[in-house]
Amino acid sequence: MRIPAHSVCTAIRDDIVAGVHERGGRLTEEVLARRYGVSRVPVREALRTLEAEGFVVTRRHAGACVAEPTEQEAADLLEMRVLLEPLGAARAAQRRTDAHLKVLRGLVRLGQERARRGNSEDLRSLGGWFHETLAQASGSPSLTSTLTQLRHKIAWMYAVDAPPSPPESWAEHGAIVDAVARGDAERARALTALHAERGAGAHRLRFSGAPERVRTSQHAVNMTSVRH
Repeated sequence: MRIPAHSVCTAIRDDIVAGVHERGGRLTEEVLARRYGVSRVPVREALRTLEAEGFVVTRRHAGACVAEPTEQEAADLLEMRVLLEPLGAARAAQRRTDAHLKVLRGLVRLGQERARRGNSEDLRSLGGWFHETLAQASGSPSLTSTLTQLRHKIAWMYAVDAPPSPPESWAEHGAIVDAVARGDAERARALTALHAERGAGAHRLRFSGAPERVRTSQHAVNMTSVRH
């Protein structure tokens, strides 16, 4: 499989998330270079980037290996997203462009249509695209980058149950976009916090023997601005 050198990092990351490279497994430059059809130089650079992101660790006598995050580290990621996604939505209400709004509304329409049809695979992809666009609409490259890394790592560590009511879930997406369109930062923040809290409960650790769902944050969400 030959890919452009600048895409090696993305390719390795995607394969880690997909489980192609197992947790704790060695990542040798020679094998990776052969797999992706590139020289060892972009592989070496990619491994450095992935180590900085937390997907790879360097071990004495073993070299680069896929990281093995603990359950606490995984839980911390979910709590970080619950805190940061509402901030991104609030910023989006203040900084979004018409182009962002057009894409968000289009995704909501598609999501609501797919939800009525019950196509869960399409909904998962559309949901990821929605939250990526919402983060980009925040106008903050650092926040967007952080949320993107969080989504990658959460997808790696967790399996996600489908929401009990996909139409209701996409109605929540629509309400968030309405708040963003009106420039109502506090409502966008509150609605996104509620949506993120609900979504956190559907996550199950891939590497845990316990089947329980991850507990949601113990911090109560102020619902006053959501109800009015």
